[in-house]
Amino acid sequence: MIQIGKTLISEAIIDTEFTCNLSACKGECCVAGDAGAPLEEKELAILEDIYPKVKPYLREEGIAAIEAQGTHVMSDFNEPETPLVNGAECAYVTFSKDGMALCGIEKAYRDGKIDFKKPVSCELYPIRVQKLSELEAVNYDKWSICDAACSLGQELEVPVYKFTKNALIRKFGQDWYEALEKVVLKLENE
Repeated sequence: MIQIGKTLISEAIIDTEFTCNLSACKGECCVAGDAGAPLEEKELAILEDIYPKVKPYLREEGIAAIEAQGTHVMSDFNEPETPLVNGAECAYVTFSKDGMALCGIEKAYRDGKIDFKKPVSCELYPIRVQKLSELEAVNYDKWSICDAACSLGQELEVPVYKFTKNALIRKFGQDWYEALEKVVLKLENE
């Protein structure tokens, strides 16, 4: 583990190569699993505020889930997350004609309707951030549905921390990311 400020970083985000391969997985991370995407406290009001502008991008099932459950729900661990449609896919997910899962929030963002791209946990994936008592753990989440992403990352030689650079900067700031790059450089030179 590497410590930068109040974060403990798994070396797996440096050592593991990863590049999303949507043509292979079809966005399965937005569909599989038994929980919604983790949300930060500050994102709760944002989701509520942008929902009217995102709603036209969503499927009927997603709209029904959000209107029944709210723009966010609380997990069994009392942590906020996105609601699900019938305990399956994220309520904000849409599907292309070829069955690829896409984010309705991100579609509204790309169309210039909102200035919020999507929850930071989604942009960070395959990194998961977990609050500890005084620190935050920054870990690589290995999931078999991302095997194609690992293969593509190896082919392109892109480690997780580079693949998620913009999201890491969004979450922790430019100075934090530059400190991480210095640690990586030091490790490579040892």
